Amino acid sequence: MRRFPVRHPNFSPADKLLQATTAYGVLRGARCWHDGPDPLPGEEQVLDVLGLDDAEEMAYRALVEVPSYDAAELAERLGCHPLDAARSLAALETLGLAARSSGGTDRYVASPPSVALAALAVQREEALRRAQREIETLTEVYRGTDTDRSVSDVVDVVRGAKAVGQRFVQLQMSAREEVLGFVKSDVAVVPPEENTAEDAAVTRGVRYQVLIERSAFDRPGYFAIASASIQAGEEVRVVPELPIRLLIVDRRIALVPLMSESDRSIGALIVHRSGMLDALLALFDRLWRDGIPLMLGADGKVEGPRLGLPELDARILGLLLAGLTDQAVANQLGLSMRTVQRRVRALMDRVSADTRLQLGFHAARNNWL
Repeated sequence: MRRFPVRHPNFSPADKLLQATTAYGVLRGARCWHDGPDPLPGEEQVLDVLGLDDAEEMAYRALVEVPSYDAAELAERLGCHPLDAARSLAALETLGLAARSSGGTDRYVASPPSVALAALAVQREEALRRAQREIETLTEVYRGTDTDRSVSDVVDVVRGAKAVGQRFVQLQMSAREEVLGFVKSDVAVVPPEENTAEDAAVTRGVRYQVLIERSAFDRPGYFAIASASIQAGEEVRVVPELPIRLLIVDRRIALVPLMSESDRSIGALIVHRSGMLDALLALFDRLWRDGIPLMLGADGKVEGPRLGLPELDARILGLLLAGLTDQAVANQLGLSMRTVQRRVRALMDRVSADTRLQLGFHAARNNWL
């Protein structure tokens, strides 16, 4: 076999350090940046979407603040091992985010963020566009088989709380236009305060219509959760009772969580386009028409003080009109039931109402709703 001559170039100090880094990484078996610095004060790691890990992002942020750094100076700045710093500098150079300084081959300067990061962003956007085109292609294939589903194929069974919670999040993350939901009083899948997928969907413009079972407001703090939902732009209505738990996404797929009363095991049905999904949509639309809107303004407060109605009275009136009992209103607002009843009596006297039904009539006529 022919042998090629081997040259032994003169390595710069930085190159020698990088060679040592490679051997160091092999000996350790893995990078140890997690043993090094915490994020710099006031800095949030957000460039991971461009392909940078935490170590590389912190190194780049540090590099843009100075004319140049070598590995030792960067390590001192970030409080990590020089070999880890050298590894990050090499990675930044590969990504085009750093270059060797003309003042010395062992020193690095940051590439302009408006150029280098923008280029990475364009690459990621193109990758996302390719992924989106592939999703659309697979969706068309799926739709072709969706119409041919047999009776046994229109419903998928999900078993276990973890799997149900995962589907609950995935469906909301896939929503493009609207999410319809039934919320019963007891929690079966994900507590409302932990449903971050809902917050993300609302932020990107997905419309939420949620029906809440009246007894849910017996839970302390639930009024604040409902207020925050309406403040974020959701539509919320209250009904005396709901027959099932339900989540419908874009009127194309539904999740029906199920809970066994005997052993408290959790499962769910995923319902695809079919007559069963049509029935669930009809059920939602019917109950939505009958639901009482929870009268909260964009500021998270019950609407109604347009004619000088005190804020507390407006909130009491809004919850009463939603169907809550005096005790439930008191619990949600942190009042005693006697205080609630006294203020309701004062409102009735204000409009010369003998019954609460008459109070509701006057509230509507006086534009308190």
